[in-house]
Amino acid sequence: MADQIVFVVYPGITLLDLAGPLNVFSGLHQTASGEARYDIALVSAEGGTVPTDVMISVETDASADWTDVPIHTLITIGGTGVYAAAADSAFIAKIRKMAQNAARVGSVCNGAYLLAAAGCLDHRRAATHWDAVKRLQDDFPKVRVEVDPVYINDGGVWTSAGVTAGIDMALALLAEDLGRDVALRRAQYLVTYMVRPGGQSQFSAVLERQCADRSGTFDELHAWIAQNLADDLRVEQLAQYQNMSVRSFYRAYVSTVGLTPAKTVETIRVDTARELLETTKTGVKAIAVRCGFKNEERLRRAFTRHVGVTPTEYRDRFQSA
Repeated sequence: MADQIVFVVYPGITLLDLAGPLNVFSGLHQTASGEARYDIALVSAEGGTVPTDVMISVETDASADWTDVPIHTLITIGGTGVYAAAADSAFIAKIRKMAQNAARVGSVCNGAYLLAAAGCLDHRRAATHWDAVKRLQDDFPKVRVEVDPVYINDGGVWTSAGVTAGIDMALALLAEDLGRDVALRRAQYLVTYMVRPGGQSQFSAVLERQCADRSGTFDELHAWIAQNLADDLRVEQLAQYQNMSVRSFYRAYVSTVGLTPAKTVETIRVDTARELLETTKTGVKAIAVRCGFKNEERLRRAFTRHVGVTPTEYRDRFQSA
């Protein structure tokens, strides 16, 4: 008997958030009977045609038709319309009821907001698109939102990062159902490069994600750091560049940027190392020295801490031709 997968959508979903996981589960068949391995339904608040973020609409069932149906996997999709959908209390009540009838639930991108609104993420770890982290955490303080992971499985509640990370999560769900070999074959068929572990970083631009210096107070300093990565960049040198005392600089920097100066320096060094790994054939040891890590081991530790994989693994996956 096929397992039922339900995707929850609404006007303004990101089509790729839906299409990626949908393709992972579609076209699979039972080995013995040849029947479809999964039955798939798209469900919206009222049913009917639902527009996406591009010029394609999708046909859906009404959520009321699914509140009393056993569901194997319930997945809420992300998109610009998610906050309007979350404001529909009747829709959220139906999502909550569907989740109660589901063996497992999940979300793609900021679709986590719908699960949070339905109470499914209370006291659980959760991932979402890096640009949606703050709003999710601010609006739902009971949720333990994490910035970096591609996806998280907390007791059968799955949440994934932005857009294509939904494919990673779907492949992990497939591996849970049918084994890693099946998931790997599916990844190969979809020409996706690997089956990533959930703890791996989203590979988003670290500074874009973390720096809150919208006033531009430290823009020149950041540019100077990037141009002098091999130099001594302790807080004393940074304060001197800003013509401030160490104490005043440190307090102003942390208050404005939300990171310590040392953390920013390490982040810029790692970001530069990533770019060099992607775009050059420079050896890892030489990159370590050029970026101010002094030796390969220090680069490896920092890179793994920020990105979730070693420099060599990163280069193997992302170096341009």
